[in-house]
Amino acid sequence: MIKSMTGFGRGSATCEHSNFIVEIKSVNHRYFELNVRMPRALISLEDNIRKVLSEKIKRGKVDVFITQKSVEKENVEAVLNENLVKSYLNCLKEIQGLTGVRDDISVMSLARLPEAITLKQNEEDLEEVWKELKASLDIAVEALVSMREEEGKKLSEDINSRCNLINEYVDNIQDRVPKMIDEYREKLRKRLNDLLQDTNIDENRFSMEVALLADKTAIDEELVRLNSHICQVKETLLINEPIGRKLDFIIQEMNREANTIASKVVDLNITNVILEIKSEIEKIREQVQNIE
Repeated sequence: MIKSMTGFGRGSATCEHSNFIVEIKSVNHRYFELNVRMPRALISLEDNIRKVLSEKIKRGKVDVFITQKSVEKENVEAVLNENLVKSYLNCLKEIQGLTGVRDDISVMSLARLPEAITLKQNEEDLEEVWKELKASLDIAVEALVSMREEEGKKLSEDINSRCNLINEYVDNIQDRVPKMIDEYREKLRKRLNDLLQDTNIDENRFSMEVALLADKTAIDEELVRLNSHICQVKETLLINEPIGRKLDFIIQEMNREANTIASKVVDLNITNVILEIKSEIEKIREQVQNIE
């Protein structure tokens, strides 16, 4: 099943020591690019997170947001910075001596001064933390992949329908080509009759001129290749692996064939059909940019 590169997933799990909330957002990107935002204490687990995501996601810009809420607070303690507090007290006494203001220094006023008391978080067992984090991460990844698959299904349906429409346009061109040559033959004969009037037309030269145009405007090979590329697109959509880059290459080839046909034909009807084909190819190309 094809996957879109756009999606969102959220996971949370209540564990013994911590509650983790994991949110994952992915958008289009040429390669796999991962950005993780999480508490500093968990930075050493980034490689584990990358490994889990790279197994499920092959392309896209992925942003991961991790929030940790501790259930137990025993691993956090207040630490008094004794030297700093003594320095604060000395400075305050000097100010009192210089200014003569009332001395209202209290324990609470000292405790409120910057860095007088800090919170220290004891190191946690990272192996246990990873187990708890992974529970939330797995839920978020599953939700993200599910959304990408659902979006991929819609993209596949849209691309298939546009390929079918291009097939119809190609059939119309194939039906039109013989009529184009016949119309050119009649227009050329009429023009020569108007110019030469009573002078007889050299039929051999006339047939050669028509044959030259038919050869110059021959688009059979291009139409065959265009149809072949359409079949390749449909077959590729059935592959159960990342196909975005392959589809992008096929679409480029389809556009190349359409441009070649447009440059060869001298028929307004075919030119208009080619413009419709190019429009559909461009719409497919836009959709392909979102496929993993």
